Amino acid sequence: MRAAVLRQVGDEELDLRDDATTTEPGPDQVKVKVKATGVCHSDLSVLSGVLPMPTPCVPGHEGAGEVVEVGDRVTNVQPGDHVVINWTPDCGTCADCLRGEPYLCMTFLVEAFGDPRFRLGDEPAFGMVGCGTWADELVVPRQAVIKVADDVPFDYAALLGCGIPTGVGAVFNTAKVRPGSKVAVVGAGGVGLSVIQGARIAGAATILAIDPNEAKHPVAKQFGATHTATLDDLTETNGLLTGGQGFDYVFEVVGKAAAIQTAWQITRRGGDVIVVGAGAGDDNFQMSAFSLLFEGKTLKPSLYGESDLKRDIPLFVDLWRAGKLDLEGLITRRIRFENLNDAIATLKRGDAIRQVVLFD
Repeated sequence: MRAAVLRQVGDEELDLRDDATTTEPGPDQVKVKVKATGVCHSDLSVLSGVLPMPTPCVPGHEGAGEVVEVGDRVTNVQPGDHVVINWTPDCGTCADCLRGEPYLCMTFLVEAFGDPRFRLGDEPAFGMVGCGTWADELVVPRQAVIKVADDVPFDYAALLGCGIPTGVGAVFNTAKVRPGSKVAVVGAGGVGLSVIQGARIAGAATILAIDPNEAKHPVAKQFGATHTATLDDLTETNGLLTGGQGFDYVFEVVGKAAAIQTAWQITRRGGDVIVVGAGAGDDNFQMSAFSLLFEGKTLKPSLYGESDLKRDIPLFVDLWRAGKLDLEGLITRRIRFENLNDAIATLKRGDAIRQVVLFD
């Protein structure tokens, strides 16, 4: 089968192979034939080493497909089911799961660093965060597949595995944006646009999209932004929209300490700063202890949009069916497996919202 392989962190291109295989699914595992997978900025972070993974590694974590084989103890899905890949499956028994925070579960993520489920000839290879959706097939724990209705196209279903829950989930689950609120979003990439959509659906009255690339501003308005700004005119725009007081909720969707600082500066006293972007381990954000206390602002991380995909995917599908959640607009182009290296270069340039690989 085909698989895109990262041989070493820092490689400019992936090794596109056709001789890969998967391990056989264990009693609690599922084999999935991948039908569609997104090309996400987090995949770039694995290639660059910002998100550590052992190599050789098959990137890809945002995917959907069809179940082809299940282990003896698997009861939640059966062959032929359409599924979304959940890259943070919850074990259901750890302290995080028992607190009702399945997005914090590390059980299977830790396991992924010692359990290579691909083989390149005689050489073992790992899947990104235990997945590896840039391959024809993959083997994952039963908790990592979420059944989705057959009428949801696979390219749309793939987006429900990362971009949508991360962005819309940050609005619904982490911030719990109230109707009539003033919202700002720092970064208008694929996840940023999902945040904007979530804010629109939640009833925010003002939604400011902030991005230095002005070419992204009309797209942000297409998804629900009421206003746009670059960093250069942000102070003026903040004055016009909030009287200089700041926004109720500001979402950082870049993954940079400087972007968190920007978000903090334009949040009103008592407002919420929501960190959505995945940053590097050595990129430190600083603030004074005085400001932290007396400005009354809350700094909240939003890992995976604090989503429980078993609960949230049906909600996202309902919003899509109702015409409130635009999935088609997020897909800049559909590509084939052999175009993956070009897709990586395109993503590095920032020339696409979401590229989706179709395997059939």
